[in-house]
Amino acid sequence: MSLPEFVIEYFRIIGYGVERNVELQGRWNVKWKFNLLLKDGLGLLRGVWIKNWKRTVGINVVVMLDRASEDVGLDGSFLVANSFSTSAYAYAVKRGIELLTFEEILSFLRKPVITSH
Repeated sequence: MSLPEFVIEYFRIIGYGVERNVELQGRWNVKWKFNLLLKDGLGLLRGVWIKNWKRTVGINVVVMLDRASEDVGLDGSFLVANSFSTSAYAYAVKRGIELLTFEEILSFLRKPVITSH
């Protein structure tokens, strides 16, 4: 499974409808690109940025995702990367942005599924 594929699979498993590579026009007349657009069972929309960088993702990227999501009127957002700075986590907590590492997603996907008989 390629990198974005397992991220897509994760969001589908936890109940989201997933649309790839979405560009949305914001109120500030800016076009924002999201790697994924998620829709839950209540119709709420969340944007996802995926940053497959070797370096740590800093607060500046989290702030931009926050601005983009707010501008286009999304109900929330996720940022997926290898790692995040302490300031990125602090900002995300204050603003309700969910930060996920690739390792967290892979760990979730590796867990065995328990079924009852």
